[in-house]
Amino acid sequence: MTGHRREQGEGGNRSRPNGARRVRARVRQYRPALALLALLLVAWQLATVLFAVPTVVLPSPLDVGAALVDAWPTLLGDALVTGVTAALGLAGGVCVGLVVAFGMTTSRTVEAVARPYVVGLRIAPLVAVAPLLFLWFGRGILPRALLVTTMTQFPVAVASAGGLRAVPREYLDLARSVAASPRRTFLRIRVPAAAPSVFAGVKLAAALAVIGTVVAEFVTLTAGLGYRVFVTAANLQTARTYAALSVLVALGLAFYLVPGWIERRSRSR
Repeated sequence: MTGHRREQGEGGNRSRPNGARRVRARVRQYRPALALLALLLVAWQLATVLFAVPTVVLPSPLDVGAALVDAWPTLLGDALVTGVTAALGLAGGVCVGLVVAFGMTTSRTVEAVARPYVVGLRIAPLVAVAPLLFLWFGRGILPRALLVTTMTQFPVAVASAGGLRAVPREYLDLARSVAASPRRTFLRIRVPAAAPSVFAGVKLAAALAVIGTVVAEFVTLTAGLGYRVFVTAANLQTARTYAALSVLVALGLAFYLVPGWIERRSRSR
């Protein structure tokens, strides 16, 4: 009993250093990007001071930081609206994309019918589609999320369909040799083999979700970071515009990184 507890303690002690090493590896991975960001901020600050650039034209990083602190409660509420809208639209796009990908890989008829619509929804300009959607369904969060769904379903559908088709022939032959059912073959062979392609499509869709949400907020002008950028720019509150943009960039990075984190967690299990 004591030996078993000692082994558990040793295993726990080993896991903690491993976790610390992973964190340090992550920090080292992003160190060059953070160093470049710091250099750009210093150069930006020096340029605004040395050339006496008016704040209304180009605020300094210190001005942007002050605006960020001053408007933080407002920006946090706007980020929540934009994040919820993008998340709902992304969830809808992923669901639609996966269903379409499954249909296109299992039936040529479905592919012939669905592919033109999948591509057409992606090609159609968002600025042209958005007013129609808002005319039909209103200007709330759900219509904006629907616009994001039309934008995000394309990369998920195309990437997932490509991954499902790229399963090695040897795996499928092995499944047939053991008389595996189509459902079992799909769940145990096709889905795991297509997972990297699916996550690649979701990562791209996550970035597009934030872009689509901002476009929707530009059109509706009701709430969100896109609305805040538009209003502050129109009122020549340039520092607040840059502050809203910085929060928007952080939100976009979070949306892009979360699918990668989920992918790594799923692989480690």
